[in-house]
Amino acid sequence: MLVELRIKNFAIINTLNLEFDPGLVILTGETGAGKSIIMGALDMLLGQRVDMSTLRKGSEFASVEAVFRIPDNVRDPVIKLLEQEELLDGTEFLTLTRELRKDKRNIARVNGHRTNVTVLVELGQYLVDIHGQSEHLSLMRVNQHLGLLDRFSGTTEQLEEYQKVYQKLKETQSTLAGLRQSDLEADQRKELLAFQVEEISLTAPVEREEEPLIELRNRLVNAEKLADLGQNILILLDDAPSHQPTVMDLVGQIVSSMEVLSKTDPALETQNQRVGELSDGLFELGKSLRSYLDTLEFDANELEKTQDRLALLHDLKRKYGETIPEILNYMENARRQLEEITGRSTRIGELIEIENSLLLELGLLGQKLTQSRKSGAQRLTSELEIQLDDLKMAGSRFEVFFRETESDTGVPVEDGKRLEYHPDGLEKVEFLIEANPGEGLKALAKTASGGETARLMLALKNVLAKADHISTLVFDEIDQGIGGRIGAVVGEKLYRLTPEHQVICITHLPQLAGFGQQHFQVLKGLADGRTSIQVQEISGEERIKELATMIGGPSEKNQESARELMDYISKVIQ
Repeated sequence: MLVELRIKNFAIINTLNLEFDPGLVILTGETGAGKSIIMGALDMLLGQRVDMSTLRKGSEFASVEAVFRIPDNVRDPVIKLLEQEELLDGTEFLTLTRELRKDKRNIARVNGHRTNVTVLVELGQYLVDIHGQSEHLSLMRVNQHLGLLDRFSGTTEQLEEYQKVYQKLKETQSTLAGLRQSDLEADQRKELLAFQVEEISLTAPVEREEEPLIELRNRLVNAEKLADLGQNILILLDDAPSHQPTVMDLVGQIVSSMEVLSKTDPALETQNQRVGELSDGLFELGKSLRSYLDTLEFDANELEKTQDRLALLHDLKRKYGETIPEILNYMENARRQLEEITGRSTRIGELIEIENSLLLELGLLGQKLTQSRKSGAQRLTSELEIQLDDLKMAGSRFEVFFRETESDTGVPVEDGKRLEYHPDGLEKVEFLIEANPGEGLKALAKTASGGETARLMLALKNVLAKADHISTLVFDEIDQGIGGRIGAVVGEKLYRLTPEHQVICITHLPQLAGFGQQHFQVLKGLADGRTSIQVQEISGEERIKELATMIGGPSEKNQESARELMDYISKVIQ
């Protein structure tokens, strides 16, 4: 609710501070006293475009500041917006400020922090409805109509159930779209992966097989050279021509001499043993070398097979990794990707089934929700007709228009049709009105402001009182074109809104003003030789005199009429 309003240098207002109570707040005063200027200041605060003419003559700036108590039913979205804009400063009260400077700069503040005017507009949509200025009227915003209808119809739980399925459907469709996009790319990669897996699998490389193959290839390639070298060694060892001593002959002589030496001098026994070991080693060398040469032969087929195998391994290393373990790891990764691609097709099929199931479920829930809304719309229309009749507007009409759109990709409904689906249902809803008979139904959002429209809004507000989350309602033109009797009806209806709303009303009708729970008198006078607006809160006899003046003048008779009016109102509101 609006707790305090502070205005400075705005139009003919010098300085004005108003503190508001809950309930029905009335502003009265003579025509031209400046009541609507106060509402204009509130408009400016909430983002209305203003020009330099609103700046009080001779002033450097105009400012409007308001303190609101944040209503519980809009606390969450308001706090979310404040956090988003980094403007949160407590969760009970909210201070909005707007300044217009002589240099044409606009300054907006929330809780003392600089921000954009658009933030004031957004916050104002949660806090205030100004009837008479459609920019600040929630009922003029089509996107609010469905929420109002749901709260009035009691379909909030049905909507939540629908939205849960809607969310599941959207998540499924998002996953499905991602898989389908991946599937297009995967199809192009699938053939390559299959080839790579097959190529590596057919080659079947084995860890540490390359080194023995290289050794075998070297042996086969160098078989003749190895045989020649081996034979030369054997000749030197023990197969030299008869006229030449062999290595074994020479070593034998050394062995014999060392035996004599070691027997003569035991200190040489170790050397003697070494010579014996050398002789034995050379003997074993000749033996193993003969065995090696017996197995050594050149095999062209074996060489070709070995070279082919090494070539295959080299080709794999060039493509898939520097070592055989890396090649095998590459193959496993490729195989996993192939399995994922194959599994993706299966998963896509499963998700399509889930999507169709969710579309069917959403269609059923959506149709039930639509029926409940249409029942609520009928009840809303019926209750509104009673309100309009009370306001002597029986010729006015109201209708809730349901717009459904067929779509091939929509949810299945009765008659084999498919309808578009939205986060909040299968339809878009808009309030239509005919304020005056014969004009035809028009979109409420496109209806010009005026007395009839304001009273129709009042009727709607009464019917939607518990469904409407806007805590402060301002009525500026509601008494245009009506007399005292209807004014009393309007006053009572405004009063009946106060359990759920703070209502601020500017009026010229005493029958309406008498219902106020707080009453401000707006006066225009001179201060320091300049015209200025003054506002004072009145009660008791001061209020009786103001009501009497509104009836016809401050005479005793009119004051008595004012007292009778207040007695009547006291009985009405009991």
